[in-house]
Amino acid sequence: MYYLIKSILEECSAEEVHKSDCQYVVVLTPEEWAKEQSSFDIGIEMDINTDEIHNTKVEVNYDSLTGTFCVPSRRNITEVSYKYAFVIDEKGIVFIDPSGVVDRMVKRIARRKKWKIPCLERFIYDFLELIIARDLSIMEKYDKELDGFEDSILEDAKNTDLERVYEIRGDIRDLRIHYEQLIDLGQELEENENNFFKNENTRYFRLFIDRMSRLMDTASSLRDHTVQIRDLYHSEMEIKQNRIMTLLTVVTTIFMPLTLIVGWYGMNFRYMPELQSRWGYPVVIVVSLMIIVGSLLFFKKKKWL
Repeated sequence: MYYLIKSILEECSAEEVHKSDCQYVVVLTPEEWAKEQSSFDIGIEMDINTDEIHNTKVEVNYDSLTGTFCVPSRRNITEVSYKYAFVIDEKGIVFIDPSGVVDRMVKRIARRKKWKIPCLERFIYDFLELIIARDLSIMEKYDKELDGFEDSILEDAKNTDLERVYEIRGDIRDLRIHYEQLIDLGQELEENENNFFKNENTRYFRLFIDRMSRLMDTASSLRDHTVQIRDLYHSEMEIKQNRIMTLLTVVTTIFMPLTLIVGWYGMNFRYMPELQSRWGYPVVIVVSLMIIVGSLLFFKKKKWL
């Protein structure tokens, strides 16, 4: 797909792109790029293999900027990534995309955006913004989920499954890595080493970097939240175990003197006077009850129960 950057992205033909004085946006498949690369008068050789794209970056060449995008799918952040490459010079930007995702993004910009001051810098800004358009709502969703887990742990830690918390933490980790790479890319574009961009328009890249920094801070806060939830879970489980141990200790302490009484009178020596006493059995029962009641009152006073 071929577009000229005017007040809107105006779809055109390949011939119009090469003849027009307007800056352009082109989206090609790797096969189309191999055929048409020479027509763009960019002195580089790029053999695109999406299996070899592992991160988002930009490199400064003598007469161009080249780079790649490895963008986590917001539907399945850990498992799926969209991979494509790009080439930039003062005339425009060419995307080399085997997945079709860039074509959909550019068409969306063409439908929705209208610019008072059309320029390549503004298009790149809008394109980068579209990559992270859903991220704030994703962060808010994660925050609500984590709050729900926190309430669930406080109510019943034993029946709370932290697997989803670990999934969220993995998603946030991958997003933070992606954000760091986007910040590096934005800084490289803002540097404008080859003077492809107008100095007054590099502010768009600064705006993008600032937004990415805020998203990074949000992601870091969520990551800390997952750690707090994990610690809360372990604390609640330890508290529950301590309560069980306290109860067992109380029961054991109560029955220790009763066990002593049973062992003492279970010896059945011949001259034990209590064995022949009419009141021996009732007295032992009363003494045992007094020990139990006295122990419970003592533990209650010490707030061990």
